[in-house]
Amino acid sequence: MKKIILTIALGAFLFGTTFSQKSNIPLIGSKAPSFTAETTNGTLTFPDDYGKKWKVLFSHPQDFTPVCSSELSELAYMQQDFVKLGAQIAIISTDDVAKHKLWKTWLEGLDYKGHGAQKIDFAIIDDHTHFASKEYGMLHEPTSTNKDIRGVFIIDPNNVVRSINFYPMQVGRNMQEIERILVALQTADKEMVCTPANWEKGDDVIIPHYPYTNSELAANPELKDDFYNVGGYIWFKKEKK
Repeated sequence: MKKIILTIALGAFLFGTTFSQKSNIPLIGSKAPSFTAETTNGTLTFPDDYGKKWKVLFSHPQDFTPVCSSELSELAYMQQDFVKLGAQIAIISTDDVAKHKLWKTWLEGLDYKGHGAQKIDFAIIDDHTHFASKEYGMLHEPTSTNKDIRGVFIIDPNNVVRSINFYPMQVGRNMQEIERILVALQTADKEMVCTPANWEKGDDVIIPHYPYTNSELAANPELKDDFYNVGGYIWFKKEKK
């Protein structure tokens, strides 16, 4: 028996083997994993309970920590911006719901950056079992086996994963950038276009095909005023300001 234990231990040391449940990151274009958990807003089945809304799932390492507290304070200040975009925010960590409720109460009493006290309407999800964190690949074992890194999953109304971003524990997220990605995805879907580097809402967009045929241009000369190209191959559509 001692020989078997030593062999297993040696194998783990040499090959970096871990014996925890496998943690996979859902790929862009895949269905978002579903899970049911307790939250500060009651029992939630994510993402199903949010119906045909866009969903933005944020993972964070630990309640009451300074960086996490700054992030949730910013999200509380911006939450109505996400609502106007038809999106629902949800927060998850491996702390339990009792601690989440204490943290929420404390956060709602803060005056972060002069924004004044902000009510937190979004759910903070209990994942002390680590089930959801493993389903979404939020536990990065070289960093931690029991605390989530800073992950962001943007999920569309059909519950398909559309964007994935991971940040180290030491670096707070840019919430305006998360909102920008959401707006870009919605614009791409609505107009069947792509967005160029550093795109902001209202900027011109890229079309992934030639904008018109010669016969179409002959019939509608004004089309030439709606499109332009850079280098002959990058075609832009002018957005109406």
